[in-house]
Amino acid sequence: MNKTHNPAKQWFFLLCATVVFLLVSYVPLPENVITVRGVTLEPAARISLGILFFSLVLWITEAIPFHITGLLSIILLAVFKTDSFTNLVRIGFGNDIVAFFLGILILSACITKSGIGKRISMLILSKTGNNTKAIIFGFLLVGTLISMWMTDMAVAAMLLPLGKAILDEEGLKPMETNFGRSLMIACVWGPLIGGIGTPAGAGPNPLAIGFIREMTGINVTFGGWMLFGVPSALLMIIPGWFILTRMFKPEITHLSKTKADMIAEYKALPPLSRTEIATAAIFLLTVFLWLSSPLWEKILGITIPTSMPALLGCLLFFFPGVTDIKWKYVEEDVSWSGIILVLSGISLGMSVSNTGAAKWLSFALLGGLAGLPSLLQVFLIMVVISFLKVGFSSNTVSATIIIPLLISMCQGYDLPILPILMPASITMSLAFILVTSSPTNVIPYSAGYFSIADFAKSGLVMTVAYSILLTFVIYGVGILTSLY
Repeated sequence: MNKTHNPAKQWFFLLCATVVFLLVSYVPLPENVITVRGVTLEPAARISLGILFFSLVLWITEAIPFHITGLLSIILLAVFKTDSFTNLVRIGFGNDIVAFFLGILILSACITKSGIGKRISMLILSKTGNNTKAIIFGFLLVGTLISMWMTDMAVAAMLLPLGKAILDEEGLKPMETNFGRSLMIACVWGPLIGGIGTPAGAGPNPLAIGFIREMTGINVTFGGWMLFGVPSALLMIIPGWFILTRMFKPEITHLSKTKADMIAEYKALPPLSRTEIATAAIFLLTVFLWLSSPLWEKILGITIPTSMPALLGCLLFFFPGVTDIKWKYVEEDVSWSGIILVLSGISLGMSVSNTGAAKWLSFALLGGLAGLPSLLQVFLIMVVISFLKVGFSSNTVSATIIIPLLISMCQGYDLPILPILMPASITMSLAFILVTSSPTNVIPYSAGYFSIADFAKSGLVMTVAYSILLTFVIYGVGILTSLY
């Protein structure tokens, strides 16, 4: 959603961004600011920092599209000689994260086109019955389980028509029904919650994994992420359901449609098609390859990054006779702008890191975290990131800026990387406060059943709740896995 469609305003914000760049890059600073805890901000680092803040102003104001800002930042980094253009492109666009991200988007589009996602949703909802609170729980559960494996935006788009059909059948009008508010927000929260479960669930996940690998050499495996992500996601469903049904208590306790009617609707669905069966088989094969990659690496004697099974899985859909899904329809659902934003974000983030700007900024802003106990570190990281994202407009933008800073802080203070980065990475895609923080939020909002204030009010409560809950979940799993 563009905040500014007025060209005059857009040029004004571009001018503001340019002024910010010049101030950060060239205004003389006292020595005690230039050097923080023994780390000096060199001229090239100041310029990369200036370009980062230039991009941040444009991202926040949305003066130009997110991905265009990302590409512009690469050109500016090259023009101002922080790195060569060739190397900047290689760092971002030559990263294997492009294959992973592309594979996930194609896999997600194929699942949507096949219809099997809707079938699974109707199956689970046929089990909830016609109790309105149970239906809200069902939407949260469906959204969580499915969005662990396909993009949260696609899951929200799949749940929206199901939820709206229920509300239309009951004659409930937008902005006049608490059940409508809670159900439509559940169409957002379920996908957001499930997005943290696996690396495939949300865009910031592979971006964070890529930064960790590029900057530290540590490879976070698919299964390694799931150890933290899956229990975190599943346990968040309960507080999410409690908050929605208390803050927006449904005015009706049961639908006019009976549970028997809902079961009959599910049974009336046509038999599984060949495309649905093939889609399910390819999906299960992809998940199996993700989880068994360490075994195949030993057998084949090669490295298998998470991107390789993702790309293999999406290719299988288009082998002769496997499915009826046509590429021309799939590519319409692939977010090419999202891919560009992720890859240009890697280039910008790595440049800020390589010039030393990230280390200086992390010491200046985050140094206080270094001496705290691990449990308190986890909690504060989640809270700080949750509220920082309010100003960053996009989860991917947040990851681009924050992850390199945290890695630099860990390296500067000689702290273990993953105890800090796992809670930070998981928090990146939890955008419960602003509707505009994620396209996932905008899709159900567009139906008109809840306001921006409704979303923010319930989201603030949910943010506090998940910060407390996930602190203990991540710390507990970390103790069991010897991370803490």
